[in-house]
Amino acid sequence: MAEDSKARLATQASSSTGTPIPHFKSSMLVDSNQVEASDLEDDKLHDDIKAAEKHTALHSALSELAGDFDGEAMFLQRFFGARLKAVVSTGSLKLDLALGIGGLPKGRIVEIYGQEASGKTTLALNVIKEAQKLGGYCAYLDVENALDPLLLESVGVNTESLLISQPNSAENLLSIVDTLTKSGAVDVIVVDSVAALIPQREIMGVISDNFVETQSQIMTQALRKIHFSLCRSETLIIFINQVRSNVKLRQEGLRNVNEATCGGNALPFYSAVRMRIARKGLLKTQDKVTGLGICVEVMKNKLAPAMKKAELEILFGRGICRVSEVLELACQHGVVPEEGNCYLLDGEVVKGKIQAEKYLIRNERVCDDLVKTLRRKLFRIDQDSES
Repeated sequence: MAEDSKARLATQASSSTGTPIPHFKSSMLVDSNQVEASDLEDDKLHDDIKAAEKHTALHSALSELAGDFDGEAMFLQRFFGARLKAVVSTGSLKLDLALGIGGLPKGRIVEIYGQEASGKTTLALNVIKEAQKLGGYCAYLDVENALDPLLLESVGVNTESLLISQPNSAENLLSIVDTLTKSGAVDVIVVDSVAALIPQREIMGVISDNFVETQSQIMTQALRKIHFSLCRSETLIIFINQVRSNVKLRQEGLRNVNEATCGGNALPFYSAVRMRIARKGLLKTQDKVTGLGICVEVMKNKLAPAMKKAELEILFGRGICRVSEVLELACQHGVVPEEGNCYLLDGEVVKGKIQAEKYLIRNERVCDDLVKTLRRKLFRIDQDSES
């Protein structure tokens, strides 16, 4: 009975109005959809007007900044004009690969640190040699007063176009670095080393005086100024540093270490790249020590992923042994055809790895051509574009 009553009420309501109830609901839905569409069009028009106002206001602000300061105060679009950072090769293809960008970046600060006699100076001299190959000027600030001209020539550094200075205080050295950086005419500056920097106060004082924080304070003040000068310069500044034992454990990368570098925390902060060098072993030929095996670990890298390693060989009196890694990488990437124990180098078949390395040492032009080909293949840049 209740269901019949509900049905009759529905029929009466429909007949009294003359319009079916479902038809009334559908017409309401159509009207609401039209209202929503018109609202969306109004919102879109409002957003376009607001975006145009922001665009006009932004360009007005940039014009005001350019007038108050200079044309380089702030800019649009040109920031991404050069996607690839200009670099200087380290002289080792393996290390260039570990760095991820093909070398050390220009216009940045780089720290090379490690224990004594681990190859830090040799690596820095190889960077100078590579910069000189591109026609650049370099400066070597010898704080330790231990630079050997014969070592420079044996590594391949052109001493005639190398600026060498032995500053008598930390303040003078850092002032020289800032002046050369501002000039923009020097491609690479090497400071060897931070641990040997001596403040003027310490020179004028007595040995018993306490100057623990003086060096770090000078480094903090100077690096702020040098880092500002690098904003308008393409100079690569390399600071060589040493490690000291530290009782307290601290985290570096993904591990805890009980060592600390000299000069405070300013240099690790301002450095775009930090490389730690450690000795791996000695290289011997017929019971005669001929070189040193080292491991270079990229602890910090602002331009590519860090925590990568490269194992290198340093020959005494010759620097980084690049022929072995050039031959290895050339075979891996198909630049040098290899079949069994034979290598095809410049159209000649050379039997044996040792003989192939000797061939590359004798024919430096062939080795340089392989390096250029590998750099184009691995980093997609031309060697000439790094200048």
